[in-house]
Amino acid sequence: MQTPASPSATTSAHSPSAPLSKAMVRRIVFSSSVGNALEWFDFLVYGYFATIIAKEFFPMQDEWLSTLLAIATFGISFLMRPLGAVVLGIYGDRKGRKAALTLAIALMMVGTFTMAVMPPYATIGMAAPILILLARLVQGFAVGGEFGSATAFMVEHSASRRGYYASWQFASQGLAAITAAAFGSLLTAWLPPAQLNDWGWRMPFVFGLLVGPVGYYIRSHLDETPEFLALREAREAGGARTAASGEKDASFASQWVNLLLAVGIVAQSTVGVYVLQLYMPMYAVKQLHMPAAASFGVVVLNGGLQFLLSPVMGAWSDRIGRIRIMLTTSILMGGLIYPMFALLQAHPTIGWLLLLQGTAGIFKAAYSGPMPALMSEIFPTQVRSTGLSIGYSIGVTIFGGFAPTIVETFIHLTGDKLAPSYYVLIAAVLSGLSLVVVAWRMRRVRLMQGVQPA
Repeated sequence: MQTPASPSATTSAHSPSAPLSKAMVRRIVFSSSVGNALEWFDFLVYGYFATIIAKEFFPMQDEWLSTLLAIATFGISFLMRPLGAVVLGIYGDRKGRKAALTLAIALMMVGTFTMAVMPPYATIGMAAPILILLARLVQGFAVGGEFGSATAFMVEHSASRRGYYASWQFASQGLAAITAAAFGSLLTAWLPPAQLNDWGWRMPFVFGLLVGPVGYYIRSHLDETPEFLALREAREAGGARTAASGEKDASFASQWVNLLLAVGIVAQSTVGVYVLQLYMPMYAVKQLHMPAAASFGVVVLNGGLQFLLSPVMGAWSDRIGRIRIMLTTSILMGGLIYPMFALLQAHPTIGWLLLLQGTAGIFKAAYSGPMPALMSEIFPTQVRSTGLSIGYSIGVTIFGGFAPTIVETFIHLTGDKLAPSYYVLIAAVLSGLSLVVVAWRMRRVRLMQGVQPA
């Protein structure tokens, strides 16, 4: 049982069950989601301009190999996510969600700054790709702890509206996708190729630099969550013995099954981003020979639906249950993804691409909107930030970070342009099975507690 926060813990603290003012809701949502939005904006822009970045920083005689190196550098940064998840997750569970969020966004801006100002290979030689790689590793480390701390911060402000609050994590991803795709479409359409290759591709990263300090300022002036304040008060009042033994056991012994399930749950969500948002513009241009500006524009539909529908699905999950919505989405995604790609390959037109991206956007919102709240309910408060961060980071690293590299390599070696559908299908099946296990475990816990399952 979690102890409610005492009124004296903070002058602005609220009980997780007490209603929040609209102003406080806006602060919680914006401060928690701005880092996530900046992260996805930066990663999507990097992916969209990967061919230009390849020429600028990874020049090779073979154009395909040059592009693959740029994409692989993008993927390598994900190897730092689990380390960042452990370090920043533990930091968030010990020092507070606010402290971890502020540190994460400060480190995140290092990668964005580097991309905005780094001289190309032609100017500084091998220093350029090495520094780009180091900057991506720092950003990967920072992002590793972002999801867990931000999600914990959101859900610990309201016990009854966790689904709605936490859904803004992925609504912000949708907004980032819209903004990134808009930059890609407008810059590609308006700038001559010479200017786009010279300086135009850097403009989105400059924009990210303007957003980052705002997020840092707001996060540094936040109040800590009521649940964490209650936990800290219990530790100070004599719970140090529990903190020294119980938390370690919860983190590394009793929670390993939940960590594996969290990784499985993340699979469908992260593949939906890295294959159906990040990789699709490149796929549309290189494999389907569509105009670049149009392919970027179509991603706006996907991101727009995710932005609009994620909070709706999160709020709905507060009413009817998260697993019902997510499992239904996994089944539909698994059944429809191959036929949709087959139709797109047979009819490579903007209309069919719009249909695929629109459907994917709805599925992404329906699955990812309730997902953070469900994951937060798997882990107890004292290890929530760590569990969320590690589970999410491992899932994204395994299934998301190298997804464009894997799919592009498979197409290059086999010539099968339906490769993206296979990858999405595998993720949907894995996530569906994970959700079934989570539902069974939750039902068993309720029966053991004498609560009649819904």
